[in-house]
Amino acid sequence: MNEKTLEVLQIIEGNGRVTVETLAKMVDLSEDEVKAILKKLEQEKVILSYSAVIDWSKVERQEGVTAVIDVKVTPQRGVGFDEVAERIYRFPEVKALYLMSGAYDLSVVIEGKTMSEIARFVSEKLSTIDTVISTTTHFQLKKYKHDGVVFDQGEEDQRIVVTP
Repeated sequence: MNEKTLEVLQIIEGNGRVTVETLAKMVDLSEDEVKAILKKLEQEKVILSYSAVIDWSKVERQEGVTAVIDVKVTPQRGVGFDEVAERIYRFPEVKALYLMSGAYDLSVVIEGKTMSEIARFVSEKLSTIDTVISTTTHFQLKKYKHDGVVFDQGEEDQRIVVTP
């Protein structure tokens, strides 16, 4: 991958809304060249999605519940963790799934409307998979930072700087 393509990726990772015109100026290429780079990256599945980070606590709607579930599984001969991971990530509730080192094998991030809904997911869907040995569920209480974006930074310091 050439340096200009890497520059394009770094810029859009920080701001997915940057226009092709602005992007072209930033990397010193023509708009057509930038469009071609973006199209190629999308076709090659390097760029998977353009998304926004939203602070849902500031929107008038019922907030949901986010949970991180640590899962211990028995790896399967020939496929390791991949087959069980695929079964898990196909559930619509699953927002992210990671293979981990340490005491647990997989870390599953899910969203639901209530804690009961998450409990049902764990008891009726996740724990019924043959290779799942155990789970530990952690509920997210507050989001401080997500995808590099800080949430609710609080009031700006109103104190006046005094120097001697």
